[in-house]
Amino acid sequence: MSSKIRVLIADDHAVVRDGIRRILKDEAEVEVAGEARDGREAVAKALELDPDVVIMDISMPDMNGLEAARQIRARSETIRVLGLTVHESPDYFFSMLEAGAAGYLLKKDATSVELMTAIRSVHQEGVYLHPTVSKWLIQDRLSRGSLSSGKRVIEELTVRENEVLRLVAEGRSNQEIADILHLSPATVQTHRANIMQKLGLHSRVDLVKYALSRGLIHLEG
Repeated sequence: MSSKIRVLIADDHAVVRDGIRRILKDEAEVEVAGEARDGREAVAKALELDPDVVIMDISMPDMNGLEAARQIRARSETIRVLGLTVHESPDYFFSMLEAGAAGYLLKKDATSVELMTAIRSVHQEGVYLHPTVSKWLIQDRLSRGSLSSGKRVIEELTVRENEVLRLVAEGRSNQEIADILHLSPATVQTHRANIMQKLGLHSRVDLVKYALSRGLIHLEG
């Protein structure tokens, strides 16, 4: 039997933390590991408690959720950050994705069902893209045109590189990819560098857009 998904709730509003805690209390597969009132406390408690998922608000005092997510992902290979915010803006979404978040959910969409779907998805699959925000990826993709020369480029990737590309786009860490594919983390990093060079990509955001456009990862909905 698998262990429970341990969740850290980070939000500066007590009523929001209480609401999320009440939702998760009724979920047998989830355990609330702790709460944080600002970004700095979120980083400290994430490193102390080592939860599976951090539900992270963006606008918090002392340290915002973007910087907190960035620090957590830089110091942990396993903790997944799920952005939960009122900001219905592509700029915030792309910034959170660039900071290392594995998913982004608007508070207005955060029903108990949707919240649990997001938690399960980032924990089990490494990524969560809700239709409300996934349209931003598509619109941005269309406005910029092709990120590469298309099908010919992806055909130039080796079978192994395509496997690594998909797993990176899903939000997997180098160590997780190494474990899944039975490689060393150094080899995974080499594959990542080769992929970015071949596809002409410069960030994880670009890589996610590319993988989405090629059908390597799929949107929730």
